[in-house]
Amino acid sequence: MDYKTILVHVDDGARCADRLGAAAAIARRSGAHVIGAALSGVSRFLYQAMPSEANDPTLALHLDFLRERGRDALALFDGHMAASGVPSYEGRLIDDEAGAGISLHARAADLVVIGQAEPGQATAPLMADFPAYVVIHSGRPVLLLPYAIGAADPGRHVLVSWDASREAARAMQLAIPLLARADSVTIAVFDTRSGTRTVADATAADPVRYLARHGIQATLTVVPVEQKRGHRRHEVGDALLTLASDRGADLLVMGAYGHSRFRETILGGATRTVLEGMTVPVLMAH
Repeated sequence: MDYKTILVHVDDGARCADRLGAAAAIARRSGAHVIGAALSGVSRFLYQAMPSEANDPTLALHLDFLRERGRDALALFDGHMAASGVPSYEGRLIDDEAGAGISLHARAADLVVIGQAEPGQATAPLMADFPAYVVIHSGRPVLLLPYAIGAADPGRHVLVSWDASREAARAMQLAIPLLARADSVTIAVFDTRSGTRTVADATAADPVRYLARHGIQATLTVVPVEQKRGHRRHEVGDALLTLASDRGADLLVMGAYGHSRFRETILGGATRTVLEGMTVPVLMAH
């Protein structure tokens, strides 16, 4: 099992090079094809309702400007992939807004690489909920890179959040290509002492032997979470980020909890806490 098609979001942002570096590193190890996707930022559904560009010169100029930005970003993508020795790659200029466009093209890929939302940058061309939207809608594992630090080759020391839920199981399974190349894998079960069966279920469905049959040596640890006025999901998110820092992890793997209603994306507390406060790359799957 390996990633054979990697989709990476390409734009003119300062952190695009980090995403390209991570995608290239994973592609070299697995012999994957990399697709660089640059988005115009205008929903494909709006294009259908717009007047013809030939009949609206102002619209034509605006769309040309947006597409030119995308072409410039793809030129940087081509140069980076060629210099990185990636065996196979292509660039795509997509007339769509970023969340929907990346999610659509991700469905014919094995892994998606995007960046964390940056404070103060929650305006066009990216919606504020872009990372969460892709995680919820793409149907693929999403590797998110933090805006605050570079991360050229994540996945040497991996921390996996485990509660035996469907979301956690899917994330762990989809992370196997990265886990198989890791130097260390720690599986963390968070004990909230809130009367739930999380610890009992997580230890009953102990994934250590499952991973061992994939050639992955992992250790499982139970981590107590201090309860403050009743258990709140964001406390697990805080505990996960703290443990990642304490263990020197360079990749978190976790299931994403939430659902979507039209443009609104509703996330569980732990998922939102990690998306907002991540300081290491995170692989999420919903």
